[in-house]
Amino acid sequence: MATLQLQRRLFHQTSRVLSHENPLGLPRTGSIPRMQRGLPERRHIKDVAKVVAVSSAKGGVGKSTVAANLSLAFARMGYRSGILDTDIFGPSIPTLFDLNGEPRLSSNNQLLPMSNYGVKTMSMGYLVGEDAPVVWRGLMVMKALQQLLHEVDWGGLDILVLDLPPGTGDTQLSVTQQIVLDGSLIVTTPHTLAVKDAVKGINMFKKVNVPLLGLVQNMSLFNCPHCHRDTAVFGTNERVMAICKEHSIDLLGDIPLHQSVGDDGQRGKPTVVSEPDSERAEAFMNIARQVGWKLGL
Repeated sequence: MATLQLQRRLFHQTSRVLSHENPLGLPRTGSIPRMQRGLPERRHIKDVAKVVAVSSAKGGVGKSTVAANLSLAFARMGYRSGILDTDIFGPSIPTLFDLNGEPRLSSNNQLLPMSNYGVKTMSMGYLVGEDAPVVWRGLMVMKALQQLLHEVDWGGLDILVLDLPPGTGDTQLSVTQQIVLDGSLIVTTPHTLAVKDAVKGINMFKKVNVPLLGLVQNMSLFNCPHCHRDTAVFGTNERVMAICKEHSIDLLGDIPLHQSVGDDGQRGKPTVVSEPDSERAEAFMNIARQVGWKLGL
């Protein structure tokens, strides 16, 4: 009898979880077709010409800061630019772009991006409270990700930057399997542990047949404001150069370790906007130019 009651309870709980088909509260119209067998079919994001993913297998290497500044660099170059924050549990784009509030719905029930500094943005952070944790199970997370990928009205973009969460798990696989990616970037620091995880990211994109545009080395050198000497705080770039050679990928650029880069992001005005004439901003611009050239923009 006790076993039967336990089975009924588990069935009820499972049914309740499975009933959450629309965690963002959007209408059910325009839902993504499910595949009968095999992997989902890769689809283009509507009204977006090029899509590039910015990834790191290690957290804390400044991936979101790099992604935000790249999207702003593309806008500064005259492109219609956007950024999609695919980190469901730890979204950073609302803070980096100084945006908050809930996005509106278009006439065809699509989420309308929120804009700042000439860049259109979308993030899970707009749909939940700033301090509210997202405590969803996998099914709800994947549904939310599907809606962010396919139910946003971008209104025509030349390039969309995807800010992927750290790691090589479900979210990363879902993104690479559901949409057509024109290329990917790996962000790392010179630190041994970050470089080791960067290799995992490189191998992930190779396995899912997503073109690797190159690697960005963040926090590469610290220039002392007093003696003006450069110091490799996280080690030399030998390891980074070695994996670029081993995997035949380009080192797109070095971003120096500088307090202003972090401060700019915290106050919601990234370096490309707040310090457009600085060496740091020029580093982001050079990377964006190379990416644009590789994508044929």
